[in-house]
Amino acid sequence: MAALFSPFSIKDITLRNRIAVPPMCQYSAIEGVTTEWHDVHYASLARGGAGLVIVEATAVSPEGRITPACTGLWNDTQAQGMARIAASIKRAGAVPGIQIGHAGWKGSANRPWDGDDHIPNSDARGWQTLSPSAIAFGGKLDKVPTEMTLDDIARVKADFVAAAVRARDAGFEWLELHFAHGYLAQSFFSVHANQRTDQYGGDAQGRGRFLIETLHAVRAVWPERLPLTARFGVIEFDGRDEETLAEAIDLVSRMKQDGLDLLNVSMGFSTIQASVPWSSGFMAPIAARVREGAGIAVATAWGMDEPAEANRAIEASQLDLAMMGRAHLADPHYPFRAARELQVAKSSTLLPEQYAYWLARYPGPQNGEPVE
Repeated sequence: MAALFSPFSIKDITLRNRIAVPPMCQYSAIEGVTTEWHDVHYASLARGGAGLVIVEATAVSPEGRITPACTGLWNDTQAQGMARIAASIKRAGAVPGIQIGHAGWKGSANRPWDGDDHIPNSDARGWQTLSPSAIAFGGKLDKVPTEMTLDDIARVKADFVAAAVRARDAGFEWLELHFAHGYLAQSFFSVHANQRTDQYGGDAQGRGRFLIETLHAVRAVWPERLPLTARFGVIEFDGRDEETLAEAIDLVSRMKQDGLDLLNVSMGFSTIQASVPWSSGFMAPIAARVREGAGIAVATAWGMDEPAEANRAIEASQLDLAMMGRAHLADPHYPFRAARELQVAKSSTLLPEQYAYWLARYPGPQNGEPVE
């Protein structure tokens, strides 16, 4: 069997394979509530055969949204919609996961296809953003956030806990904390965003305090038998990469001690000055360094769309899971296609029986032979 299609167990959860659908924002919610779009979207992804499907970045509070159209989990109405989605993912054979987070200084923005810029202060759709320091991100995100007080920090941590409880009660079996991509938690860790002089700033230990405390608070309410994970930017590609990576690995080691089960390794995206070396699978070697340095299971989502490359990364113990986003948007049955490409026996078992029947019964379009 190809390594990509071997089972993966963590805590009481076993994934049917190493393919995961990462969080991908749909910007289609109304007041944080999921819509019919989400119902169809996540059900179709789960039917495709992935082992894990993680619901998009979901805000822990209204101010924590990236855009007004982002999903939320700060009230029970939102939780009802999420429960429906979690159940549909599980019925299709995948493990239902969800990512919760707070956008921080990148919040109050228009949807990407509507400009991907900050909503003007004069527009009633927007809100005042929060950040560890009163610094604007830059570029099109030019709104200056309010520097968070200690009371603000305590409130946001409580919001994470409340959202985790709702996720738990909605039936999700995998929780991912969004500590990446320049959003609030990442900005606390980032030297580009955090200029605080109190206990939440300064050296790496101070800048990592918000992440550690938030993780610890969520761990207290999230079931011990279920995976608690995070997506975290361990590198910025800003010229100080080795220093950032060393600090990040140390922080991840501490998070593991506080109950983190797996890290989805990503980039910081905390500065517009970054120069990302985009290429296929370019984050896998970095994830491997985190895996070895922190002694924790890892995944990554960047450039892992080619089945052979993802399989090699699993075989080489660079990754434990391969997060494949755009490939699933282009083809919700990507795992089936990947299994055929890697010559996995009985690949049609990844499909719903309603689909597998027709594909196995009638000749395929390329070689005139049945699928199995």
